[in-house]
Amino acid sequence: MAGEAIEEKRGAAVERIGAVVIRIAGDSGDGMQLTGDRFTAETAAYGNDLSTLPNFPAEIRAPAGTLPGVSAFQLHFADHDILTPGDAPDVLVAMNPAALKANLKDLPRGATIIVNTDEFTTRALTKVGYPANPLETGELDGYRVHPVALTSSTVKALEGLPLSRKEAERAKNMYALGLLSWLYNRPTDRTLAFLEQKFGNKPDIAAANRAAFLAGWNFGETTEEFAVSYEIAPAALPSGRYRNISGNLALAYGLIAASQRSGLPLFLGSYPITPASDILHELSKHKNFGVRTFQAEDEIAGIGAALGASFGGALGVTTTSGPGVALKSETVGLAVSLELPLIICDIQRGGPSTGLPTKTEQADLLQAMFGRNGEAPVPIVAPRSPADCFDAALEAARIALTYRTPVFLLSDGYLANGSEPWHIPDVEKLPDLHVEFAKPSEDGEPFLSYQRDPETLARPWAIPGTPGLEHRIGGIEKADGTGEISYDPANHDLMVRTRQAKVDRIADSVAPLEVDDPSGGARVLVLGWGSTFGPVQAACRKVRRQGGQVAHAHLRHLNPFPANLGHVLRQYDKVLIPEMNLGQLALLIRAKYLVDAVGYNKVRGLPFTSAELTDVINGLIGDTAAVKGLGNA
Repeated sequence: MAGEAIEEKRGAAVERIGAVVIRIAGDSGDGMQLTGDRFTAETAAYGNDLSTLPNFPAEIRAPAGTLPGVSAFQLHFADHDILTPGDAPDVLVAMNPAALKANLKDLPRGATIIVNTDEFTTRALTKVGYPANPLETGELDGYRVHPVALTSSTVKALEGLPLSRKEAERAKNMYALGLLSWLYNRPTDRTLAFLEQKFGNKPDIAAANRAAFLAGWNFGETTEEFAVSYEIAPAALPSGRYRNISGNLALAYGLIAASQRSGLPLFLGSYPITPASDILHELSKHKNFGVRTFQAEDEIAGIGAALGASFGGALGVTTTSGPGVALKSETVGLAVSLELPLIICDIQRGGPSTGLPTKTEQADLLQAMFGRNGEAPVPIVAPRSPADCFDAALEAARIALTYRTPVFLLSDGYLANGSEPWHIPDVEKLPDLHVEFAKPSEDGEPFLSYQRDPETLARPWAIPGTPGLEHRIGGIEKADGTGEISYDPANHDLMVRTRQAKVDRIADSVAPLEVDDPSGGARVLVLGWGSTFGPVQAACRKVRRQGGQVAHAHLRHLNPFPANLGHVLRQYDKVLIPEMNLGQLALLIRAKYLVDAVGYNKVRGLPFTSAELTDVINGLIGDTAAVKGLGNA
């Protein structure tokens, strides 16, 4: 956070800095996510580039004051282009001992800690294994510690309001938000308006939160505890309208846009599951766009209804996470056989089984690729950032509608819950996704439900009930052309190969894979997919600033791969594939292209840091140079 003091602010210097990483942590019931969301919204409105990382327990109300019950929100914002929520916090706001202990290991020496001293009681310290108060033992001597009595200050600020002490204490997150808003010169008007709107039907609660927020701001303004406040100028982003957006919200908007651009009603059949449920919640608000949402009794019913809607001429979508994909697999296979458009949004989380519901992972790639009986190929697309979820949804819809096939969209918890500025597009410039439904033959010829488009190999999309378009559906193998039931071995072989060829042809409509290799002399390529984009790209930038040469390519299309992927891979001596799994993309790349790809794999429920990837890339560059040197000798 090094910067230059530029002015005085009522006795406190205002220092201009380029970027900062803030983490707010406390009990899962303390409103940490709301606090982070509001600070993020004000930061986005101010014009900074930003990236966020919410991190919270899976339990609705984890045990208070315990390490498993800690909820945190990390925000990285800057006056320049950034790619990640930050490797380590510059500032930690710890609402209790558990929050301090759970997050202290992530703080570099010299970081700032704002700690709520009211919660450091003997009982609270004992609960998390502190034998003595770390604020008094010298354990925090390497940090800049600001002790603030957040809880009691909040209660005092709310004296006179008809609230119990417990109710008043719950507003301490707003006190902390007010203090942070002062410390980083964030605007306050939108937050005050938000509180009025959110608690409009509870005037006492609205007044309490407003008073606590202003009290926190005033504390920063009047106390001598903080000698410096900070200013981060707006980032120089391309011109246009922006808003802060999370991955799940962007995906929901992308599906609505696909519906509008295709002229088809959007139908979502879904069963609530973390971290995908927000998509269902959001789409249920948009009936005015022709969206219909169906909360089914289980995962199987959700996808069954979505496939039925596709059969009826709608854009059918189902949303889930890894455990739900396992239950939906039979119906995905049915969609492959029926050759109907269907979008399956898998918001990946840590597994197996229930696993880590609120933590991120990339371990469903092979399930999406092969998790069905028989030869049942399904295209796969993956967004690379929260805002990119919008474009990925449009691309999934394009493929599904054009090629009459189910499509997997693989997001993950990091993208779903994280957020960044989104350049709002011009709707009229979005791709035209309109499709033509089948029409009866004018000369009375019988309808052939599996007669294919010679370019895409897609079969006709016939709306049920249309006179002259009667045809058979079901999961039993279809005869080529007529769609009648067929047990003929040669026909089955033909249909299996045709369905695979149809998916393979998608590569013809996919843009060539782009490679970021500024010097043109790199011998190491980092190949990524999904949410690894930000950490990988940030690491590549660091390597280049240090004088190293490295190339970066990122896959959106995982089945089929871009047509030029093999050519790209052969241009480099080493290919590094970082994944939040045990090497699933690396397995596919090795098998298809016979490339000795090097995997870097972790499954911690957290995204990679750019620092660790920088070390891995530099190590591989050094190894490659050494091998080349031996070869030249």
